[in-house]
Amino acid sequence: QVRLVESGGGLVQPGGSLSLSCAASGSFLQINDMAWYLRPPGKQRELVAIISRDGTTNYGASVKGRFTISRDHAKGTMYLQMNSLQPEDAAVYYCSAFIVTQQETGPAMREYWGQGTQVSVVG
Repeated sequence: QVRLVESGGGLVQPGGSLSLSCAASGSFLQINDMAWYLRPPGKQRELVAIISRDGTTNYGASVKGRFTISRDHAKGTMYLQMNSLQPEDAAVYYCSAFIVTQQETGPAMREYWGQGTQVSVVG
């Protein structure tokens, strides 16, 4: 059973930094695109950043220049370094990944989601 487990959320003052991690566990063949999303209270989920298997990155307009997404293929882990955090960045952050697993009919890819981690910016 493939799982994504996030860690690293917490409480920080405006202008502070946090680092999030998202680790894949279980049996899989390959991890393709990985991404971070956020869901502010009472709002819809929005894309924060995405990183492809070859390392190409894209960021949402509100976080560009402040957040950095990265990944470690050997560890099956994705990271999000968040700097200059502001109150509007407060949300539950979710990671997603398109993961290929071996099925009875052959390799198959689907999207997996983490459980979410809370980021609060208060000061």
